[in-house]
Amino acid sequence: MGHVIRKVEIEDLEALTELMCAYIVGFYKKPQPLISSIHRLINNLLQEQGGIQFVVDKEGELVGFATLYFAWSTMKANPITIMNDLFLLESFRGTAAEEDLFQKCQIYSKENGYAYMSWITAPDNHRAQQFFDKMGGTRVDWVNYTIV
Repeated sequence: MGHVIRKVEIEDLEALTELMCAYIVGFYKKPQPLISSIHRLINNLLQEQGGIQFVVDKEGELVGFATLYFAWSTMKANPITIMNDLFLLESFRGTAAEEDLFQKCQIYSKENGYAYMSWITAPDNHRAQQFFDKMGGTRVDWVNYTIV
């Protein structure tokens, strides 16, 4: 049996929490947030409060997830989605599951009237950059900043 890309359900809470921790701590080497904070985020997204999450379900096991956040583009004067996360367990990267998860986000954005979907990736994440190029993404000339 293959995989299914679907919206997150409340029953996914624990498995998705583990997957998000693998993403935050294992992949990005960042400190793990409080589990209660991760649960709050997942619960907000379950209610589509500011965004939505999709998972890759492989025979009952979650092997990937993507998060879209909802925002507005002043330039377009329309809502947009920001794909903040696209993560699959290592053995599923570069597979049809990864492509299908990306396309689910893209289709959701189009079907729900968003002007476009945007995302960023780390400058040294060459594998992801190759994937996004392959999927038809366009690199832009903006410089990203953050502040605490």
